[in-house]
Amino acid sequence: QVQLVESGGGLVQAGGSLRLSCAASGRILATHILGWFRQAPGKEREFVAAIKWSGTQTAYAPAVNGRFTISKDNGKNTVYLQMNNLHPQDAGVYTCAVDSDSAVVGRRRVDQYEYWGLGTQVTVSS
Repeated sequence: QVQLVESGGGLVQAGGSLRLSCAASGRILATHILGWFRQAPGKEREFVAAIKWSGTQTAYAPAVNGRFTISKDNGKNTVYLQMNNLHPQDAGVYTCAVDSDSAVVGRRRVDQYEYWGLGTQVTVSS
């Protein structure tokens, strides 16, 4: 129903910035919540940020709060993740996903999200 394609990943030095994009296609509803997750090798996939498709309500993981900003452009069907002051521990595969069955922005379990992209790699060098 919803297809997601991430882009914008790459290699950045610690302290640098990257802007990730998630292009959505298919049927996306006003009630959907768009989220970003990340996963480092050998680590669990963890919640990063989320935003309501209709409106501006957002949620952030404590580890990124104040450094990352999630935003969206409904006309472009795109969600963004601006990542500033990157740390080596921020490295991993960043994936966007859709929570299609909640009024709460920022659910953190991966099985609470129905649609997933394939991810984009973020590497942070120290």
